[in-house]
Amino acid sequence: MRDPLPSNPLLIGGDNRSGTTLTSVVLDSHPDLVVGPELDFTEPRDLGPYIVESCELLLRDDPRVRGTGVETADPDWYFGVQFAKQCHRFGVSFQDLRDIVGGVVADLGSDIVDFDDRCHVLHAVGEFRRRQTGLPRWGIKIQRQIHRVDDFARLFPGAHFVHVVRDGRDVAASNVTGGQEWAYKTVEQAAAGWLGVVERPHTVAPPDRYLEMRYEDLVGDPRRTLQRVVAFLGVRWHDALLRHAELPHSLFDNPYNHPSAEATAQALYGAKVGRFRRELSGEQVARFEELAGHELTRLGYPLVSSDRAHTSSPA
Repeated sequence: MRDPLPSNPLLIGGDNRSGTTLTSVVLDSHPDLVVGPELDFTEPRDLGPYIVESCELLLRDDPRVRGTGVETADPDWYFGVQFAKQCHRFGVSFQDLRDIVGGVVADLGSDIVDFDDRCHVLHAVGEFRRRQTGLPRWGIKIQRQIHRVDDFARLFPGAHFVHVVRDGRDVAASNVTGGQEWAYKTVEQAAAGWLGVVERPHTVAPPDRYLEMRYEDLVGDPRRTLQRVVAFLGVRWHDALLRHAELPHSLFDNPYNHPSAEATAQALYGAKVGRFRRELSGEQVARFEELAGHELTRLGYPLVSSDRAHTSSPA
């Protein structure tokens, strides 16, 4: 186990298709914060020599690492290129990332395999961006890894965690009907995955450093919701938070086919709230509620399958 890290990041988590990218970009609009989109730092076999070599190949435009978005011609380099391009979405060049990771490898004497060492890389990347921009505080999206909020809290005793939650039925609809390779394919998968992200964190997180924020509140009442978030973070209010689509963001400069980049570049809107009512069958909704209804209820999402059954029953 490594010693705690001295930075005070904002770590944003949530399930896929829950509004985490939107949240990261909105908060990146604050003049005191530099916040990046997701960084999948648990996937590569190591975050040491493998990432350094991936950056070298990218800098040489090696045919093995060419591809659309984060894809690669040679699948052996996929996770390294994905990590490097995710860091570039955050504004960290391949050359800078190579030097950052090489420095962590040298400091720790490690190939950066276990969780604690990986968090040292996360810290080094975030601190690089903080120094590069001259802003007081950095943040990054840890996505589904929010389920390990207690481990992050141990290593980052100064961190604040914003857990973006969205109606799990809408998460299921977005995944099941979206067609992405990485998405949940069935309502059962979606329910299990959503529960795996939302059930545990609030029970193990330091309560004074953990905030659940509903996607529906962000798009439905952004000023009030974001005022609550900045008060939690201890930063001043700024109207730039309500104008994220008008401001520059590193994600927009280097999207690499990010699935949410185009939608995130638009002003806040709530058109996708309740999409499950249009896109899932009554049977699918009932099945999701059967599996995950207790968490829907805890988070303030009314169950509807019993109402539908009542409505459709004969008089």
